Amino acid sequence: MVKISHRLVQVAGLVPEGSRLADVGTDHGYVPIWLLQQGRIPSAIAMDVNQGPLLRARENRDRYGFQDVMVLRLSNGLEKLRPGEADTVLIAGMGGPLMIRILSEGRRNAEGVSSWVLQPQSEIPSVRRYLIEHDFKIVDEIMLTDEGKYYMAMKAVPGKEPGWNETEYLFGKILLRQKHPVLWDFLEKEKKLYHKILKQLDETDQSGTERYREVTGYLKELDRAMDYYRK
Repeated sequence: MVKISHRLVQVAGLVPEGSRLADVGTDHGYVPIWLLQQGRIPSAIAMDVNQGPLLRARENRDRYGFQDVMVLRLSNGLEKLRPGEADTVLIAGMGGPLMIRILSEGRRNAEGVSSWVLQPQSEIPSVRRYLIEHDFKIVDEIMLTDEGKYYMAMKAVPGKEPGWNETEYLFGKILLRQKHPVLWDFLEKEKKLYHKILKQLDETDQSGTERYREVTGYLKELDRAMDYYRK
């Protein structure tokens, strides 16, 4: 059995059982191989913009005997995906801006895709905002720690959803409404950190600066997020 990290196990768990998967930025191909080994998916298209990772993915695919059900493609984002080929698109471990660009440029190629599993490494609020503003509905969110770092992933489907408020864009509407324990831990640590930053700004007479306003604004959002847990 191929071994994948705790983070990727949790992200892969968002892939609907029985779906034909398109894995964008597949790297070594471990996630589709793991899902095939688990019997969670019948087939996968593993895509990467670089030839090197695809060669390693090919070696891994062949080692585990999935030549007939796992296709490899050199592709910039979703460029080489053909409409109707996949039910689920997985994009994990990329920065938020790159993920948004792939979503924006590849939507036409993703005709027939019914679910999107996304795990952005940065600018997560921007990814949420993009989805809500471009006819996606976020139906699930998870948050976890792996080797001391926080990670968040989401599942989105085509559809319209009422706009989220700023606190929900920042921290995740579903996570907040679930009163997710990992998010609470993150909020507490952020609050301590930003109070320290605020104290340093006060001590260096920066109370009128843009940075000071950013920090105080973020602390207010942290308080609003924590209020969800008190309801």
